[in-house]
Amino acid sequence: MYLEAFTSHFNSIADSRQSAKVTYPLHDVLFVTLCGVIAGAEGWSEIHYYAAGHHNWFKEKGILTEGVPVDDTIARIISRIEPEQFRLCFANWMRAVHEMSDGHLIAIDGKTLRASYNREDRRSTIHMVNAFACANKVVLGQVKTANKSNEITAIPALLQLLDIEGALVSIDAMGCQTEIARQIVEQGGDYLLAVKANQSSLHEAVVSAFSEARSNPLDGLVIEKNRGRIEARAYYVIPANQLQDYFPKWMKLNTLGMCLSYRYTKGKEAELTYRYYISSATLDEQQLANSVRGHWGIENSLHWVLDVSMKEDSCQIYQHHGAENWAMLRQISLNMLRAEPSKGSIPAKQKRAWMKPEYLESVLLAGLQLDEF
Repeated sequence: MYLEAFTSHFNSIADSRQSAKVTYPLHDVLFVTLCGVIAGAEGWSEIHYYAAGHHNWFKEKGILTEGVPVDDTIARIISRIEPEQFRLCFANWMRAVHEMSDGHLIAIDGKTLRASYNREDRRSTIHMVNAFACANKVVLGQVKTANKSNEITAIPALLQLLDIEGALVSIDAMGCQTEIARQIVEQGGDYLLAVKANQSSLHEAVVSAFSEARSNPLDGLVIEKNRGRIEARAYYVIPANQLQDYFPKWMKLNTLGMCLSYRYTKGKEAELTYRYYISSATLDEQQLANSVRGHWGIENSLHWVLDVSMKEDSCQIYQHHGAENWAMLRQISLNMLRAEPSKGSIPAKQKRAWMKPEYLESVLLAGLQLDEF
């Protein structure tokens, strides 16, 4: 049944090969590659080894009936899939299986695939912009950009793929742009944007609005101590009424936020920083705190996991669309592994999937949420 579900979500991907020369159907190779990535494969040869080791299981499912393709064949087929088609299938799948409740936080942030550069041009490393549902730790979509500075153009394209109605979308200062804010509101969501010097007039106005709060005694300070490090944070919000007339391009500007952060680490100089935010939502201090800390979770719950558990930064794949398509396969795999309810870390689940096809089936069933079909 999961094969039918997989096909329903990904059957619109076009096969660019000449039909007369096709030995291994695109659907088969894509499904086997996904299974291999779920099981922890880190390159094309490991996909081949995984398929060969479980060939009888795949044949029972009607997959790879003509034999197991060599690693070069797998690489050529997957690397020539058009990423735009793959990306749209990924986003449509997530819309079908993931329910977003009102007020849930979607964090948008970029990540560089450090080993994805063309070996003749080290500056060709690709940068991915990810959308992450923080409450459920689910990747909702991703878009490639040539470098970090182009996140401004990639974020609108990513937003177009997403259903953000009723959600709060948080983006760092790179995405603090009037058109991005407008697009979020027009798609039925609310924005929470970090404000820095790239929006100098707005930044100065928000800083000025909180001058009284900075001079008053601290209220609501949260202090954390951990292994020689002391951190203290406090959050403040005020209505944006006084700024709306001066900044009419910021659609539905409702709330101004400030985060005070004090950090002392043994042997280092203490740091006191202020971070500022604007939002179209009406937020109180606790909601701002939850949303800001939730946005930071994309680093720990997504980017860190991709690097440490799935070794994304070490992946040497780069030819054609290989790096981008493999990145999407990692995201799909991570979503599926997290949906599978058994206990264990991501690497532990991957090892189980490598050794036991029946466990892989449970990951596929959970990830494709077959109760929807």
